[in-house]
Amino acid sequence: MNGERQQRIGFSCSYTPLPLIHAAGFVPYRILPIGGAPDQAGSLLHDNMCPHVKRVLDRALAADLPALAGVVFMNSCDAMRRLADAWQVARPADRTILVDLPSANDDGAVDYFAAELARLADELSRWSGRSITRSDIACSAARYRELAGALNRLGDRAAAGMLPGGRRVFQELLNRSVTAPIEETLAEVHRLEAKKDDAPRSGNPVSLYVFGNVLPDPQAFDLFESCGGQVVADDVCTGSRQIIPFDFDAGQDGLRQMARGGLRRAACARTMEPVHPGAFAAQVVRGAKECGARGVIAHVMKFCDPYLIRLPAVREALQKAGLPLLVLEGDCTLRSLGQHRTRIEAFVEMLRGC
Repeated sequence: MNGERQQRIGFSCSYTPLPLIHAAGFVPYRILPIGGAPDQAGSLLHDNMCPHVKRVLDRALAADLPALAGVVFMNSCDAMRRLADAWQVARPADRTILVDLPSANDDGAVDYFAAELARLADELSRWSGRSITRSDIACSAARYRELAGALNRLGDRAAAGMLPGGRRVFQELLNRSVTAPIEETLAEVHRLEAKKDDAPRSGNPVSLYVFGNVLPDPQAFDLFESCGGQVVADDVCTGSRQIIPFDFDAGQDGLRQMARGGLRRAACARTMEPVHPGAFAAQVVRGAKECGARGVIAHVMKFCDPYLIRLPAVREALQKAGLPLLVLEGDCTLRSLGQHRTRIEAFVEMLRGC
């Protein structure tokens, strides 16, 4: 792989079009809110701000990042918009672009987002020094479809207790899938696919479905297992929503196809469907039922208004479906999640008795 292709483009939202960044000759690098960077974001952002955004900014302020050829910000919520503003103060030499992300997913929103992706493609071409062709987009889309399919298969094995290392190893792989070159990740994925683990799962864990915004720390899944639970599926932007394949027809506008696939994927709480206002709650219920979970855990960031506003409707929908819900608010640290250990253990024991 040549030197140009090794250059990284930073991003921090799962709506970022990774195939487009790859098609421009870059490696997408998700700035995950993990690591040991000291808490400094309060010097630029309000204390009552999304911990995800603050932890990403902490990494920028601490220079806890590899060399970046540029950073793509998605205007997915007000906190992300503030992150884009603060980044220019924290790292003024970085090339950045803020891409508007519609909150709806109808045809008008798809058209608008396609125009934003065209603007992003032009900027990426300027950064790389070469134009992005339709063939480039088609090849990158195919690679990410291959990766998404392989990750889904490994996720199924992890849920069944047939992946060595379990869900922790799977989350480590998910993190690498958005920080390392895709060719390296595909090689690792295929290696794990070929490695069999037929040992039966021990301990008879309680199956859990997790939804929320970010939960990237692999040790979080060890915590759930130590409490007697097993995350068998998720609806999290650092999990199942992280790499979403989209159908691609080489004879059609690739950017519009990418826009449609991005907006009509499984949505996070910031997306609204005007025709189906209860779609997000129904999505959570459907995901929990499809994986056979006995209970649902909402892991949401403190001060995350889009998720906190949706929780009452989600709770009501889950109650009607007969699925218990446990809500955990976090700050992107394992310490914060660990403080909920007693609540998680009690929730799992309650599910055992149901």
